[in-house]
Amino acid sequence: MLELQICNIANIEKFTTFGKIYIYEIMRLDGRRESGNVRDMRGKGGKTAGIGLGGLVIVGLITWLLGGNPLDVIQQAGGLSAITGSDTEYVPTPEEEALAKFSRQILAGTEDVWTAEFSRLGLEYEPPTLVLFSGSVQSGCGGATSSTGPFYCSADQSVYIDLSFFSTMKQQFGSAGDFAYAYVIAHEVGHHVQYLLGTLQQVHQAKRQMNQKDANQLSVRLELQADFYAGLWAHKDNEMFRSLEAGDLEEGLEIASRIGDDYLQKQAQGYAVPETFNHGTSAQRSRWLKKGFTTGDIKEGDTFSLKYSTL
Repeated sequence: MLELQICNIANIEKFTTFGKIYIYEIMRLDGRRESGNVRDMRGKGGKTAGIGLGGLVIVGLITWLLGGNPLDVIQQAGGLSAITGSDTEYVPTPEEEALAKFSRQILAGTEDVWTAEFSRLGLEYEPPTLVLFSGSVQSGCGGATSSTGPFYCSADQSVYIDLSFFSTMKQQFGSAGDFAYAYVIAHEVGHHVQYLLGTLQQVHQAKRQMNQKDANQLSVRLELQADFYAGLWAHKDNEMFRSLEAGDLEEGLEIASRIGDDYLQKQAQGYAVPETFNHGTSAQRSRWLKKGFTTGDIKEGDTFSLKYSTL
């Protein structure tokens, strides 16, 4: 039996997944500014030999959702040696152009929120650059392809996204609501916040001296904090701009529950191996996203002091 979940009436988008019909609100972004901290590299990176772009994006989706190191995919694919030049002019689709505008608006929202938050802490926020690419791109962390999925590179303080990731996300997981896309961007910007606060560097340094199990647990703490920061952004953005509709939080929690390590491992192999988790369980990811959204207080986002079993 199908379960119908209605979040609101006006301005809706509907999709069906896992035996349920979800009706989600579209975020209120009309008239919102678009960030200028964007480098549009679409069509400038070239094609990738050996595997089609659609296959690369699906691999990228799985890599991102499973919490793998995005650059591991590049290394396994042979880095830039797998990238060939483009011989055709790139023409984005209307859907992709709409996603590009949406991404610029969400990035602008993160700039406004984190500038205010850092100011309250007596700090100055330096926003990241959003790099839009298609097929492949050269980042400060090395050559990347669509198979990398969205990632943050601290070497050049940039968030990289191939917009086809969102279309594949919609096809593979039924995540049609735009708040799910905003969550992806806000999560990666959360890693930039961690970099500016020194958290990212401390975690990477500590992981070098740990066994794999302990390093994985530290990664979980890092990722859950990025989820918290994504929720905090949504809380503050809504305070500033009334950007959210009823049901947007539920949409975010729904996608968070389906990208937990336990859920994904059970879907892939029928069972979960907790010691290999590196992004957190479905319950943890949903809980920390919701905590950021409900509290809107950066002081509540300490995922490192708590006992691991209580996260």
